[in-house]
Amino acid sequence: MVRKAWAAVLAGVLAVSLVGCSGQNAGQAGGKGFSVGMVTDTGGLNDESFNQSAWSGIERSQKELSTDIKALESKRDEDYVPNLTKFAREGRNITWGIGFKFNKAIPEVANQFQNVHFGIVDDNLGGNIPKNVTAVTFKEEEGSFLVGAIAGLTTKTNKVGFIGGMTSPLIKKFEAGFIAGVKAVNPNAEVQVAYAESFTDATKGRSLAQSMYNGNVDIIYHASGGVGKGLFDEVKVREQGKFWAIGVDMDQSKLAPEHTLTSMIKKVDVAVFDVIKELKEGKLKGGEQKEFGLKEGGVSFVKSKHISDDVVKKVEEFQQKIIKGEIKVPTTPEEAKNFKAN
Repeated sequence: MVRKAWAAVLAGVLAVSLVGCSGQNAGQAGGKGFSVGMVTDTGGLNDESFNQSAWSGIERSQKELSTDIKALESKRDEDYVPNLTKFAREGRNITWGIGFKFNKAIPEVANQFQNVHFGIVDDNLGGNIPKNVTAVTFKEEEGSFLVGAIAGLTTKTNKVGFIGGMTSPLIKKFEAGFIAGVKAVNPNAEVQVAYAESFTDATKGRSLAQSMYNGNVDIIYHASGGVGKGLFDEVKVREQGKFWAIGVDMDQSKLAPEHTLTSMIKKVDVAVFDVIKELKEGKLKGGEQKEFGLKEGGVSFVKSKHISDDVVKKVEEFQQKIIKGEIKVPTTPEEAKNFKAN
Protein backbone atom coordinates (compact mmCIF):
# COMPACT_ATOMS: atom_id res chain seq x y z
CA MET A 1 0.00 0.00 0.00
CA VAL A 2 2.84 2.41 0.86
CA ARG A 3 4.59 1.70 -2.46
CA LYS A 4 1.34 2.33 -4.37
CA ALA A 5 0.79 5.63 -2.55
CA TRP A 6 4.31 6.84 -3.37
CA ALA A 7 3.87 5.77 -6.98
CA ALA A 8 0.70 7.85 -7.22
CA VAL A 9 2.46 10.92 -5.75
CA LEU A 10 5.40 10.58 -8.16
CA ALA A 11 3.05 10.19 -11.12
CA GLY A 12 1.25 13.38 -10.09
CA VAL A 13 4.48 15.31 -9.76
CA LEU A 14 5.65 14.08 -13.18
CA ALA A 15 2.35 15.10 -14.77
CA VAL A 16 2.58 18.63 -13.33
CA SER A 17 6.18 18.94 -14.56
CA LEU A 18 5.23 17.88 -18.08
CA VAL A 19 2.34 20.33 -18.22
CA GLY A 20 4.68 23.13 -17.13
CA CYS A 21 7.26 22.23 -19.80
CA SER A 22 4.58 22.04 -22.46
CA GLY A 23 3.39 25.57 -21.63
CA GLN A 24 6.92 26.98 -21.91
CA ASN A 25 7.65 25.24 -25.20
CA ALA A 26 4.48 26.69 -26.70
CA GLY A 27 5.84 30.16 -26.08
CA GLN A 28 3.22 30.96 -23.50
CA ALA A 29 4.05 32.38 -20.09
CA GLY A 30 2.73 29.88 -17.61
CA GLY A 31 0.23 28.64 -20.22
CA LYS A 32 -1.77 31.88 -19.97
CA GLY A 33 -2.00 32.60 -23.68
CA PHE A 34 -0.35 35.42 -25.60
CA SER A 35 2.07 37.22 -23.30
CA VAL A 36 4.23 40.33 -23.42
CA GLY A 37 7.25 41.34 -21.36
CA MET A 38 8.94 44.71 -21.13
CA VAL A 39 12.36 45.54 -19.73
CA THR A 40 13.01 49.21 -18.99
CA ASP A 41 16.33 50.94 -19.19
CA THR A 42 17.65 52.56 -16.01
CA GLY A 43 15.06 55.35 -16.28
CA GLY A 44 12.37 53.04 -14.89
CA LEU A 45 8.66 52.68 -15.62
CA ASN A 46 7.66 56.10 -14.33
CA ASP A 47 10.23 58.18 -16.20
CA GLU A 48 7.53 60.47 -17.66
CA SER A 49 9.20 59.65 -20.97
CA PHE A 50 9.64 56.76 -23.43
CA ASN A 51 9.61 53.89 -20.90
CA GLN A 52 6.27 55.09 -19.57
CA SER A 53 4.94 55.62 -23.08
CA ALA A 54 5.97 52.11 -24.14
CA TRP A 55 4.30 50.61 -21.08
CA SER A 56 1.12 52.51 -21.96
CA GLY A 57 1.08 50.74 -25.33
CA ILE A 58 1.60 47.38 -23.65
CA GLU A 59 -1.23 48.10 -21.18
CA ARG A 60 -3.41 48.89 -24.19
CA SER A 61 -2.59 45.44 -25.59
CA GLN A 62 -3.82 43.92 -22.34
CA LYS A 63 -7.16 45.75 -22.64
CA GLU A 64 -7.73 45.31 -26.37
CA LEU A 65 -5.91 42.05 -27.15
CA SER A 66 -6.22 40.25 -23.79
CA THR A 67 -2.46 39.83 -23.44
CA ASP A 68 -0.73 38.80 -20.25
CA ILE A 69 1.76 41.58 -19.44
CA LYS A 70 4.67 42.06 -17.08
CA ALA A 71 7.51 44.58 -16.70
CA LEU A 72 10.96 44.46 -15.14
CA GLU A 73 12.85 47.64 -14.23
CA SER A 74 16.60 47.69 -14.79
CA LYS A 75 18.56 49.43 -12.06
CA ARG A 76 21.82 49.30 -14.03
CA ASP A 77 22.95 48.39 -17.53
CA GLU A 78 24.15 44.99 -16.32
CA ASP A 79 20.52 44.05 -15.59
CA TYR A 80 19.47 44.08 -19.26
CA VAL A 81 20.59 40.56 -20.20
CA PRO A 82 19.29 38.84 -17.02
CA ASN A 83 15.92 40.62 -17.25
CA LEU A 84 15.47 39.78 -20.95
CA THR A 85 16.55 36.20 -20.25
CA LYS A 86 13.99 35.83 -17.46
CA PHE A 87 11.12 36.69 -19.78
CA ALA A 88 12.55 34.52 -22.56
CA ARG A 89 12.67 31.53 -20.21
CA GLU A 90 9.05 32.23 -19.25
CA GLY A 91 8.29 31.81 -22.95
CA ARG A 92 6.69 35.22 -23.43
CA ASN A 93 5.67 35.72 -27.04
CA ILE A 94 7.44 39.06 -27.27
CA THR A 95 9.79 40.83 -24.89
CA TRP A 96 10.66 44.49 -25.37
CA GLY A 97 13.92 46.23 -24.54
CA ILE A 98 13.18 49.96 -24.31
CA GLY A 99 15.97 52.21 -25.52
CA PHE A 100 19.08 52.13 -27.68
CA LYS A 101 21.14 50.92 -24.71
CA PHE A 102 19.70 47.44 -25.39
CA ASN A 103 21.54 47.22 -28.72
CA LYS A 104 23.97 44.61 -27.38
CA ALA A 105 21.70 42.75 -24.97
CA ILE A 106 18.83 42.13 -27.41
CA PRO A 107 20.90 40.30 -30.10
CA GLU A 108 22.71 38.30 -27.42
CA VAL A 109 19.53 36.99 -25.80
CA ALA A 110 17.59 36.69 -29.07
CA ASN A 111 20.23 34.36 -30.49
CA GLN A 112 19.92 32.13 -27.42
CA PHE A 113 16.10 31.99 -27.55
CA GLN A 114 15.21 31.80 -31.21
CA ASN A 115 11.69 30.48 -30.60
CA VAL A 116 10.49 33.71 -28.96
CA HIS A 117 10.27 37.24 -30.36
CA PHE A 118 11.95 40.42 -29.14
CA GLY A 119 11.43 44.10 -29.83
CA ILE A 120 13.80 47.01 -29.38
CA VAL A 121 12.89 50.68 -29.40
CA ASP A 122 15.23 53.40 -30.71
CA ASP A 123 17.87 51.25 -32.40
CA ASN A 124 18.09 49.27 -35.65
CA LEU A 125 21.07 47.19 -34.46
CA GLY A 126 23.20 48.52 -37.28
CA GLY A 127 20.92 46.81 -39.77
CA ASN A 128 21.87 43.33 -38.46
CA ILE A 129 18.46 42.47 -37.04
CA PRO A 130 17.96 38.81 -36.01
CA LYS A 131 14.94 37.04 -37.54
CA ASN A 132 13.18 36.96 -34.18
CA VAL A 133 13.63 40.69 -33.49
CA THR A 134 11.67 43.76 -34.60
CA ALA A 135 13.45 47.11 -34.38
CA VAL A 136 11.27 50.20 -33.90
CA THR A 137 12.80 53.58 -34.68
CA PHE A 138 11.49 57.11 -35.11
CA LYS A 139 12.33 60.22 -37.09
CA GLU A 140 12.90 62.24 -33.93
CA GLU A 141 14.46 65.01 -35.97
CA GLU A 142 11.12 65.73 -37.66
CA GLY A 143 9.18 66.24 -34.44
CA SER A 144 12.09 68.17 -32.95
CA PHE A 145 12.08 70.47 -35.99
CA LEU A 146 8.48 71.44 -35.24
CA VAL A 147 9.09 72.30 -31.58
CA GLY A 148 12.26 74.11 -32.66
CA ALA A 149 10.14 76.28 -34.94
CA ILE A 150 7.79 76.96 -32.04
CA ALA A 151 10.75 77.99 -29.88
CA GLY A 152 12.20 80.18 -32.61
CA LEU A 153 8.89 81.97 -33.12
CA THR A 154 8.22 82.40 -29.40
CA THR A 155 11.58 83.39 -27.87
CA LYS A 156 11.86 86.98 -26.65
CA THR A 157 15.60 86.88 -25.97
CA ASN A 158 16.70 85.10 -29.15
CA LYS A 159 18.43 82.55 -26.92
CA VAL A 160 17.05 79.02 -26.59
CA GLY A 161 18.56 75.85 -25.16
CA PHE A 162 18.76 72.10 -25.68
CA ILE A 163 19.58 69.60 -22.93
CA GLY A 164 20.51 66.09 -24.07
CA GLY A 165 20.93 62.92 -22.02
CA MET A 166 23.75 60.64 -23.14
CA THR A 167 25.77 61.81 -26.13
CA SER A 168 24.72 59.43 -28.91
CA PRO A 169 23.58 59.46 -32.55
CA LEU A 170 19.98 59.11 -31.35
CA ILE A 171 19.99 62.18 -29.09
CA LYS A 172 21.94 64.12 -31.71
CA LYS A 173 18.92 63.64 -34.00
CA PHE A 174 16.77 65.52 -31.47
CA GLU A 175 19.39 68.26 -31.23
CA ALA A 176 19.77 68.57 -35.01
CA GLY A 177 16.05 68.78 -35.69
CA PHE A 178 15.56 71.36 -32.96
CA ILE A 179 18.40 73.58 -34.22
CA ALA A 180 17.10 73.35 -37.80
CA GLY A 181 13.58 74.28 -36.71
CA VAL A 182 14.81 77.30 -34.75
CA LYS A 183 17.00 78.50 -37.62
CA ALA A 184 14.23 78.00 -40.19
CA VAL A 185 12.08 80.68 -38.56
CA ASN A 186 14.63 82.76 -36.67
CA PRO A 187 18.12 82.79 -38.19
CA ASN A 188 19.30 85.27 -35.55
CA ALA A 189 18.48 82.99 -32.63
CA GLU A 190 21.28 81.30 -30.68
CA VAL A 191 20.89 77.68 -29.60
CA GLN A 192 22.88 76.66 -26.52
CA VAL A 193 23.50 72.91 -26.12
CA ALA A 194 24.48 70.88 -23.05
CA TYR A 195 24.57 67.14 -22.30
CA ALA A 196 24.08 65.59 -18.88
CA GLU A 197 25.74 62.27 -19.89
CA SER A 198 22.92 60.57 -18.01
CA PHE A 199 19.27 59.69 -18.42
CA THR A 200 18.51 59.63 -14.70
CA ASP A 201 20.37 62.52 -13.01
CA ALA A 202 17.58 65.06 -12.41
CA THR A 203 19.91 67.15 -10.22
CA LYS A 204 22.27 67.58 -13.17
CA GLY A 205 19.32 68.47 -15.38
CA ARG A 206 18.24 71.20 -12.99
CA SER A 207 21.78 72.58 -12.76
CA LEU A 208 22.10 72.76 -16.56
CA ALA A 209 18.69 74.44 -16.87
CA GLN A 210 19.51 76.94 -14.14
CA SER A 211 22.74 77.92 -15.89
CA MET A 212 20.97 78.42 -19.22
CA TYR A 213 18.09 80.45 -17.78
CA ASN A 214 20.54 82.63 -15.83
CA GLY A 215 22.34 83.24 -19.13
CA ASN A 216 19.20 84.77 -20.71
CA VAL A 217 17.88 81.61 -22.39
CA ASP A 218 14.10 81.72 -22.15
CA ILE A 219 13.09 78.36 -23.72
CA ILE A 220 14.72 74.95 -23.18
CA TYR A 221 13.94 71.71 -25.01
CA HIS A 222 15.20 68.45 -23.55
CA ALA A 223 15.72 64.90 -24.80
CA SER A 224 17.14 63.38 -21.66
CA GLY A 225 14.72 60.96 -20.01
CA GLY A 226 14.61 61.38 -16.23
CA VAL A 227 17.18 64.18 -16.40
CA GLY A 228 14.38 66.33 -17.80
CA LYS A 229 12.56 66.27 -14.48
CA GLY A 230 15.24 68.65 -13.24
CA LEU A 231 14.45 71.05 -16.07
CA PHE A 232 10.79 71.17 -15.05
CA ASP A 233 11.69 71.53 -11.37
CA GLU A 234 13.72 74.60 -12.29
CA VAL A 235 11.39 76.26 -14.77
CA LYS A 236 8.33 76.12 -12.53
CA VAL A 237 9.98 78.31 -9.87
CA ARG A 238 10.64 81.02 -12.47
CA GLU A 239 8.43 83.82 -13.72
CA GLN A 240 5.37 82.62 -15.63
CA GLY A 241 5.17 83.71 -19.24
CA LYS A 242 8.89 84.47 -19.36
CA PHE A 243 10.59 81.09 -18.96
CA TRP A 244 9.52 77.96 -20.78
CA ALA A 245 10.32 74.25 -21.05
CA ILE A 246 9.56 71.95 -23.98
CA GLY A 247 8.84 68.33 -23.12
CA VAL A 248 9.66 65.18 -25.05
CA ASP A 249 8.30 61.72 -25.88
CA MET A 250 4.90 62.40 -24.26
CA ASP A 251 2.91 65.43 -23.13
CA GLN A 252 4.94 66.49 -20.09
CA SER A 253 2.90 69.59 -19.25
CA LYS A 254 1.69 68.14 -15.96
CA LEU A 255 5.25 68.52 -14.63
CA ALA A 256 4.96 72.32 -14.94
CA PRO A 257 1.55 73.23 -16.44
CA GLU A 258 2.08 76.99 -16.67
CA HIS A 259 5.66 76.75 -17.89
CA THR A 260 5.47 74.03 -20.57
CA LEU A 261 5.30 75.64 -23.99
CA THR A 262 4.72 72.35 -25.85
CA SER A 263 6.04 68.79 -26.02
CA MET A 264 7.43 66.72 -28.89
CA ILE A 265 5.31 63.61 -28.93
CA LYS A 266 7.02 60.38 -29.89
CA LYS A 267 4.32 57.75 -30.14
CA VAL A 268 6.20 54.81 -28.70
CA ASP A 269 2.93 53.50 -27.29
CA VAL A 270 1.32 53.30 -30.73
CA ALA A 271 4.35 51.64 -32.33
CA VAL A 272 4.70 49.05 -29.58
CA PHE A 273 0.99 48.21 -29.67
CA ASP A 274 0.99 47.86 -33.47
CA VAL A 275 3.90 45.41 -33.39
CA ILE A 276 2.26 43.32 -30.65
CA LYS A 277 -1.00 43.23 -32.62
CA GLU A 278 0.77 42.16 -35.82
CA LEU A 279 2.62 39.39 -34.00
CA LYS A 280 -0.52 38.11 -32.31
CA GLU A 281 -2.33 38.04 -35.66
CA GLY A 282 0.58 36.20 -37.30
CA LYS A 283 1.29 39.07 -39.69
CA LEU A 284 4.65 40.24 -38.32
CA LYS A 285 7.82 39.57 -40.27
CA GLY A 286 10.86 39.33 -38.04
CA GLY A 287 14.26 40.78 -38.78
CA GLU A 288 12.86 44.14 -39.88
CA GLN A 289 13.07 47.79 -38.92
CA LYS A 290 9.87 49.80 -38.59
CA GLU A 291 10.43 53.56 -38.77
CA PHE A 292 7.83 56.13 -37.71
CA GLY A 293 7.97 59.80 -38.72
CA LEU A 294 5.48 62.60 -39.36
CA LYS A 295 4.09 60.81 -42.41
CA GLU A 296 3.45 57.62 -40.41
CA GLY A 297 1.98 59.53 -37.45
CA GLY A 298 4.89 58.51 -35.25
CA VAL A 299 5.87 62.00 -34.04
CA SER A 300 3.95 65.24 -33.48
CA PHE A 301 3.70 68.23 -31.14
CA VAL A 302 1.25 69.39 -28.48
CA LYS A 303 -0.94 72.35 -29.42
CA SER A 304 -0.94 73.88 -25.97
CA LYS A 305 -2.80 76.98 -24.81
CA HIS A 306 0.54 78.78 -24.57
CA ILE A 307 1.12 78.74 -28.36
CA SER A 308 -0.56 81.38 -30.50
CA ASP A 309 -2.75 80.41 -33.44
CA ASP A 310 -0.34 82.11 -35.84
CA VAL A 311 2.53 79.99 -34.55
CA VAL A 312 0.49 76.79 -34.83
CA LYS A 313 -0.46 77.67 -38.41
CA LYS A 314 3.16 78.28 -39.39
CA VAL A 315 4.34 75.06 -37.77
CA GLU A 316 1.61 73.04 -39.47
CA GLU A 317 2.79 74.44 -42.82
CA PHE A 318 6.27 73.10 -42.07
CA GLN A 319 4.75 69.79 -41.03
CA GLN A 320 3.05 69.37 -44.41
CA LYS A 321 6.24 70.29 -46.26
CA ILE A 322 8.15 67.62 -44.35
CA ILE A 323 5.45 65.01 -45.01
CA LYS A 324 5.49 65.84 -48.73
CA GLY A 325 9.27 65.59 -48.85
CA GLU A 326 9.75 69.29 -49.65
CA ILE A 327 11.88 69.67 -46.52
CA LYS A 328 14.42 67.06 -45.47
CA VAL A 329 15.26 67.60 -41.81
CA PRO A 330 18.94 67.11 -40.89
CA THR A 331 19.87 64.30 -38.52
CA THR A 332 23.22 65.63 -37.26
CA PRO A 333 24.17 68.97 -35.68
CA GLU A 334 26.78 69.45 -38.43
CA GLU A 335 24.05 69.27 -41.10
CA ALA A 336 21.79 71.53 -39.03
CA LYS A 337 24.32 74.37 -38.97
CA ASN A 338 24.05 74.77 -42.74
CA PHE A 339 20.32 74.05 -42.95
CA LYS A 340 18.03 76.36 -44.89
CA ALA A 341 14.30 75.75 -45.21
CA ASN A 342 12.89 75.76 -48.74
